[in-house]
Amino acid sequence: MKVVVIGGTGLIGSQLVGKLSEYGHDAVAAAPNTGVNTLTGEGLAEVLEGATVVVDVSNSPSFEDEAVMTFFRTSTANLLKAEADAGVQHHVALSVVGTERLQDSGYFRAKQAQEELIKASGTPYSIVHATQFFEFAKGIADSATDGDTVRLSPGKIQPIYSGDVAAAVGRTAVGAPVNGVVEVAGPEAFQLDEFIRTGLDAKSDPRTVVTDAQATYWGVELKESTLLPGPDAHIAETRFTDWLAQQQ
Repeated sequence: MKVVVIGGTGLIGSQLVGKLSEYGHDAVAAAPNTGVNTLTGEGLAEVLEGATVVVDVSNSPSFEDEAVMTFFRTSTANLLKAEADAGVQHHVALSVVGTERLQDSGYFRAKQAQEELIKASGTPYSIVHATQFFEFAKGIADSATDGDTVRLSPGKIQPIYSGDVAAAVGRTAVGAPVNGVVEVAGPEAFQLDEFIRTGLDAKSDPRTVVTDAQATYWGVELKESTLLPGPDAHIAETRFTDWLAQQQ
């Protein structure tokens, strides 16, 4: 089948296009650098011609509250309309485990708005909620750094390798629409501070990680289970320490 991957040149999208192509699907990477812009609608009608499935793994170029809300609302509305016009049979979107519990953050409010548009669209859909990626550990550390100190919550996190996310999204894309949410997570739960400390130590990063129950995660004060998946989540295989070893 023809599967159009919005955000198909990014971290998840590029891996997803490769995996779908390996299994014989006509996977098309759609992004501004391939002439497809969901914010303006440029190239959407052309790339969706003959598509059975559309997978949206795109992300906002700005995380500022107003900009990210505009991105997800506008791009999702444009995409859903173009899909309806093209007769697309399945819309798949990648979102985040705990989105509904992270509404103090402008980014997650925008992701929630995206999900609500999809659910109300009438197009058969599947939303994949993934936990935080291993690859973003440094970004989390940088966001919580003051001088040489990284202040992080002891709230739990169950991070996942991006390749396992791409595999889960691919399985969902070629399956029947669930008209709901499926969750995917890594095999191990850590305290957030422990996760980042392990990542920084592996890179010989000299910063000191301090456990601070009041520290926020992208503006949200975490409870122990805020970022954890539910009991029915698909659990991926790649462990953080194994992934770190491969980065050396």
